Amino acid sequence: MRSGKNSVSDSNSPSRGKRVSWWLLISLGFAVIVCLVIVQGSALPRVGSEREGVLTHQVQRGDLVVSVMEQGTVESSNNTEIKCRVRGRSTVIEVIDGGTIVEPGDVLVKLDTKRLEDEIGKATTDAHTAKADLERTKADVANAEIAIDAYLEGSYLTQLNSLEKQSAKAQADYEKARVEMGHAEAIFRQGYANQFDVESKRFALEQAELNLKVRQMAINVLNNYTKEMRLETLRGNLRAGKAKLQADIAGLAMDEGRRDRVIEELKYCVIRAKRGGLVIRPSAEAWKGQPDIAVGASVRKDQVLLLMPDLTQMQVKVGIHEALVDRVSKGQKAVVTLPDFSVEGEVTSVASVAKPAGWWTGNMVKYDTVISIPASEDLKPGMSAEIEVVLSEYKNVLLVPVSAVVETGKFSLCWVKDRAGEIEQRTLTLGDSDDVYIVVKSGLAEGDEVLLNPLDSLEEAQREAFKAFEPAEPGTLEDAEGELAGEKALSSQGGKRVF
Repeated sequence: MRSGKNSVSDSNSPSRGKRVSWWLLISLGFAVIVCLVIVQGSALPRVGSEREGVLTHQVQRGDLVVSVMEQGTVESSNNTEIKCRVRGRSTVIEVIDGGTIVEPGDVLVKLDTKRLEDEIGKATTDAHTAKADLERTKADVANAEIAIDAYLEGSYLTQLNSLEKQSAKAQADYEKARVEMGHAEAIFRQGYANQFDVESKRFALEQAELNLKVRQMAINVLNNYTKEMRLETLRGNLRAGKAKLQADIAGLAMDEGRRDRVIEELKYCVIRAKRGGLVIRPSAEAWKGQPDIAVGASVRKDQVLLLMPDLTQMQVKVGIHEALVDRVSKGQKAVVTLPDFSVEGEVTSVASVAKPAGWWTGNMVKYDTVISIPASEDLKPGMSAEIEVVLSEYKNVLLVPVSAVVETGKFSLCWVKDRAGEIEQRTLTLGDSDDVYIVVKSGLAEGDEVLLNPLDSLEEAQREAFKAFEPAEPGTLEDAEGELAGEKALSSQGGKRVF
């Protein structure tokens, strides 16, 4: 029951009335818009029904020049490049103005030297340290060489002599003990000595013999082992010292070379003209907002800072669109229009690979084409130029305006107005064209009046144009043969289709 009361109260609420009012206003507004559209559509002329007052053009014979127009900049084909010879990044603190005529020896560019001066100080310190290490290693090598002779002629001989003396003494002791042993045994047999004396002399003999063997073994170990081990250690120290000596020599040469190279680069921070002539700055990339070379700019090694062009060899480089580049070849004539005059140039080269396209070029694919220009005192690098490359020339051909032709995908059509005012459709066979006229090979005769912009005045033209966008329906082989026969018959009748 509570929900029923709520539903009744909602139907009579102010918010419900507001929603009804909004829907009523929207419906009324939509009806007004529809009425206006209907009234305005009835006031407009119907396409194709109004044939009076249409623009026509009388077909005539004439000459047609097909060309391509591009914008470019005059430059020299032989530029002397002035490059940065300082490694790393350097800051430009002074640069000559572009377009200046200089003499040999004039200052062109100055680079900041603070970084190089710091590197010279560090490289000099490193060179001194490397030289000190080298001298220390030389002393170590000399000591290692002396140590071998000192051992062989000093320590080794001293130790050997000592062992030989000890061995000689042990030999003498052994001989003495052996004599005493023999004497003890002799008097024992005569009964003048007891068994204890004999055993004592035998023990002394064994001790002397053992001592002699120890001394002889010590001499053998010294000669065959200790000496060789000590010599190998000393020779290894000598080889290590010589290897370090070579490393220190190379390190010193590297540090000195680095120091000398930086000192030499310090001279490159002031760039002077080697010959006289005009100096210009290289063109900045199209996507950059400022030139590459200016005071405060950072430059790198081998970067072109300035150009000194040869004014006797001038050219213009332009980009030819990929749709037309196949029609441009070396040797073609070109008209170069400059701000104050025009000259005739010649295509000298066409790039075989397109230059990269990007957002800054509108993703248009173009090929660099170079047009040479005759030398002139009025030519200056950087002048803007408009290039017209003549692709083809036609003499005394039948011409029809581009605006009179409708392309349907299968046919090229136009509409001709006869003397009685009737309009008939023609199928054309077309040739080359420029932006204004097309060469007509068949379908029209000299003196025919063709309608201009037929899509704006003929329903038939609109229907034919729309056929190019309609999906093709599958047909049979008989349909295709019938269509082909109809085209042949149409061509034999002069290409006319009367409406």
